[in-house]
Amino acid sequence: MDNARIYSLPDQLPPIHLAAGGPQGAELAGKIGDGMIGTSPKPDIVKAFQKAGGKGKPRHGEATVCWAKTEAEARKTAHKIWPTSVVPSPLAWELPLPSQFEAAAELVTEDAIAREIVCGPDPQRHLELIGKYVEAGYDHVCVHQVGPDQKGFFDFYRREILPNLSSLRAAA
Repeated sequence: MDNARIYSLPDQLPPIHLAAGGPQGAELAGKIGDGMIGTSPKPDIVKAFQKAGGKGKPRHGEATVCWAKTEAEARKTAHKIWPTSVVPSPLAWELPLPSQFEAAAELVTEDAIAREIVCGPDPQRHLELIGKYVEAGYDHVCVHQVGPDQKGFFDFYRREILPNLSSLRAAA
């Protein structure tokens, strides 16, 4: 990576959105970024971003879910595929090797995953999660589906979630 170079730039640079896991990252994103990306619906992160110069800039939230036909299936899938979502942030930032992530993930239980990720086919739980991001001040919400049944997930969102999003917009 020491030898990486950009040989040509576009006439207009693309917007650069910075990820923020806490108030310090949000402040930096507000000062130097064109937008912010957050992975938890915490209003203090959005407020710190706006206070540091982020007013009027996009605020993207990433909501992780695991849709499956049953909650039990979703919990099992999320536990198998995305266990590192419950590894505490300071540890997750410091682990340099995949084998160390694997070792940390072995300590994660299905119950811990289910507390962190919305699992299953209950539309109300998915809407509540998206609503938390809206209430926190995010103006864009990316829903990250964990699991192989992407078609089932998209069908579920088309039928059960998208038609109900206008109520969240009205509440914001």
